[in-house]
Amino acid sequence: QVQLVESGGGLVQAGESLRLSCVVSGIYFSRNVMGWYRQAPGKQRELVAGITSSDNTNYADSVKGRFTISRDNAKNTVYLQMNSLKPEDTAVYFCNGVLPFNNWGQGTQVTVSS
Repeated sequence: QVQLVESGGGLVQAGESLRLSCVVSGIYFSRNVMGWYRQAPGKQRELVAGITSSDNTNYADSVKGRFTISRDNAKNTVYLQMNSLKPEDTAVYFCNGVLPFNNWGQGTQVTVSS
């Protein structure tokens, strides 16, 4: 069974940066298209970034130019570098497959104050 462990969240001020990490186990990681999702209070979970096995990336318009997704297949880890954070980026962030697996990790809370 896949396990996903996110970390790196925190409380920052607008304009600051954070780097999220997600360690994945239980799958052939390097073959999977991975993504970062977020869920703000009262809103649906949304996919904000994805990365293929060949490192092609795609981003939601709301984060394009500010967030960068990357992966280290040797460490079974996917990262999300978040720069120029805005209060509207406040959410719980999760990683999963772009076609989500059956379970989710606990997520990591990102709070951006104005």
